[in-house]
Amino acid sequence: MFAQPDLTALPKPELYAELARQIAGVTDGEPNAVANMANAAALIFHALPDLSWAGFYLVDPADGGLVLGPFQGKVACVRIPIGRGVCGTAAAERRTIVVPDVEAFPGHIACDDASRSELVAPLLARDGRLLGVLDLDSPTPGRFDDEDAAGMERIAGVLTAVL
Repeated sequence: MFAQPDLTALPKPELYAELARQIAGVTDGEPNAVANMANAAALIFHALPDLSWAGFYLVDPADGGLVLGPFQGKVACVRIPIGRGVCGTAAAERRTIVVPDVEAFPGHIACDDASRSELVAPLLARDGRLLGVLDLDSPTPGRFDDEDAAGMERIAGVLTAVL
């Protein structure tokens, strides 16, 4: 059994370092990508304060778009075209995007009308291929900052090694 400690009192860099360590621990030796993403989504969702959604969109080899993967939170959009919305834009540009106010983001896709801010980090294989994105939503405007972006990029790096 895994007992997840409360990390919310830690400064963000330490919180993300510990969260990355926990994700590395629960994914170590497990070859199944779905199981690894499911545990990572649960760890992220329960470790970070003020989230309404944490999960993955993966590149669908059938059409090249993004398809819903493991997540924690409310029911989500199933498919997102590359280049559309925050997830599709992060995927197309292969860069982390922090959106303080989703209503101000051109082409935002509203899967959850309570979402007010979003952070999306791309999942890139060692050879540069796009595997998908790691998506966080919050009901609080301005919830995410550069420290959150750096933390999610670190976690994305841990995950791409086991996907």
